[in-house]
Amino acid sequence: MDTAQTAVATHHESGLGEEYEREPVPASARKSLFSVSAVWVGFPMIMTSAVFSGIVVYDLGFVTGLLAILVGDAVLMGYVGTLSYLAGRSGKNFALTAADTFGAKGFRIVSAFLSTLVIGWFAFQTGMVGSTLNVSMGWPAGWTTLGAGVLFVALTFVGIRAISWIGVVASALFLPLGIVAVVMAAAGSGVGSAFSYHGGAGAGAISFGVAVTMVIACFADSGTMTADFTRWARTGRQGAMAAFAAFPVAYFIAQLVGAFVVALGASADPAKTGGDFLHVLVGHGGILVPLAILFVFVNLGSVCAHCLYNGAVGYGNITGKTMRQLTIVLGAIGIAAAVAGIWSYFETWLDVLGVLVPPIGIVLILDQVVFARRRARTASGVYWKPFAAWAIGAAVALGTHFGAPQLSDAIVAMVTGGLAFTALSYLPAPAARPAMEGEPA
Repeated sequence: MDTAQTAVATHHESGLGEEYEREPVPASARKSLFSVSAVWVGFPMIMTSAVFSGIVVYDLGFVTGLLAILVGDAVLMGYVGTLSYLAGRSGKNFALTAADTFGAKGFRIVSAFLSTLVIGWFAFQTGMVGSTLNVSMGWPAGWTTLGAGVLFVALTFVGIRAISWIGVVASALFLPLGIVAVVMAAAGSGVGSAFSYHGGAGAGAISFGVAVTMVIACFADSGTMTADFTRWARTGRQGAMAAFAAFPVAYFIAQLVGAFVVALGASADPAKTGGDFLHVLVGHGGILVPLAILFVFVNLGSVCAHCLYNGAVGYGNITGKTMRQLTIVLGAIGIAAAVAGIWSYFETWLDVLGVLVPPIGIVLILDQVVFARRRARTASGVYWKPFAAWAIGAAVALGTHFGAPQLSDAIVAMVTGGLAFTALSYLPAPAARPAMEGEPA
């Protein structure tokens, strides 16, 4: 089947609209700022963000924990915002953007790596649905996880339009329910008492740097792949604005709710479930019970759909398959991992994300923004300088993780990876080989 026939077959197969897995989104298909912002806003305003911020506050105390959260959010704002600007300007998804920097063949390594990580994140979040409803409602974790996974795969299959709308619904549910949970938690002592909370984990539980890494790592992978969402923006400026709506605005709202839940003593298990506030809502009964259950499915369904979409678009560029074909395959793999209990390894997962992912985005930014005029491209399908900088940044961050735990692995990875790429960019390009006799000049 030739390319034209494949395109027609894909169109008839889906009937749901083109997703542009292997080409830039044309100007005629770009979406409004509201639509693109809705995709990102519904991503970080989730229960997972409240869980992790609650753990940070439990370990560092309310004021210091909030400071670590703000630092991490500021880093994400600049990082994701710049990558989103590039995407809105070009219309290219992450894989196509990575091909410009890492090479026509080299991008496959980077795209496959991040696409695999986000499928792991899909599995993690799907497993969290089962775990959360098991703790709050007594539902069987395995069967709940399986059912949730099937629903999330079906949602992702519809495409970017469905992801945009579930983002709107997820954030619309989070805001009132999060506020209600905080008000209920503060009923005895008042919201102001949170500021005197000094943590419950004991001195030295985690460092300030580790907390910052947790904040960044929570969205390091999909944040690096932001182009899959913000390529739909009409301009680079609108792409950056859509990312700003998520980082810091939506993300910080979710984090603030989780921080207050822990600091006000309302968390069921602050060391493990952090700012999870579902049990606060369920404990008051009435209409809050069905609303809380709906909230879990919609809220975590939003982030799961985002992650699965990232992975399916990424592997679509590598394999030549459509986003929807890969949604089914990768979704099945993710559901199996979720049922197997990947939820219990979240700390290790964040360590991996904080060390290995940030240098990729920094290299992309430097290559396509700062050193755009110095880019000397050859016929080679793999450009070694970006890979070398990625490896250096990750290696130094890994050494920091074990040797200097007081520092932030993610920030160290960004700084060292960026410095390495800067130095490599100033290396002279190899001299062109003189043409041999009989060769065209």
